[in-house]
Amino acid sequence: MSIKEILKDSIWISNPIAFQVLGVCSALAVTIHVENGIVMGIALTLVLSGSNVLLSLIRNFIPHRVRIIVELAVISAFVIIVDQLLQAYYYDMSKTLSVFVGLIITNCIVMGRAEAFALANGPWMSLWDGIGNGLGYATVLIIIGGIREILGSGTILNIQIIPECMYQLGYVNNGFMVLPPAAFVLLGLLIWALKSLGGSQGKE
Repeated sequence: MSIKEILKDSIWISNPIAFQVLGVCSALAVTIHVENGIVMGIALTLVLSGSNVLLSLIRNFIPHRVRIIVELAVISAFVIIVDQLLQAYYYDMSKTLSVFVGLIITNCIVMGRAEAFALANGPWMSLWDGIGNGLGYATVLIIIGGIREILGSGTILNIQIIPECMYQLGYVNNGFMVLPPAAFVLLGLLIWALKSLGGSQGKE
């Protein structure tokens, strides 16, 4: 499989959230603002890529019976590094994302790619598999976060999108969009749209 095929499969054909329904909890929890989705997407991409590469490098030395424990140990190490970097350089966002950065340890996407790809392929391809799946995850978070922020707050990345004249004419931000159920609705609509447009599992 080429790098192009890996990226296409991860981002579009078998998007981890849209088609595999993995990592949904964080997608619903942190997407009230698009910035949250961007940072969470970057964090997961770094953890996924790093753990994939390291596990691929040591895969021939891991006893099969303890591979899950080794995978968790490796993933945990990368999560701690990313979490500490966030606290050091982006503390406010670290507080906003709260426990969800730490919960990357148990994210099904990370464990799934370790089992399905990193333990069976070389480090170079494993790196790109991690990047691709991280980008696929981030794409969904950014789309949902963008819609919720525009409709719920009238902004995108704290830039006013809906003009002031609209508010003067009586426009009111959609309060539903800042509530957790809005993420369920938008995610369902997004999955439906992507499958309708021809994702690999859209015609099953």
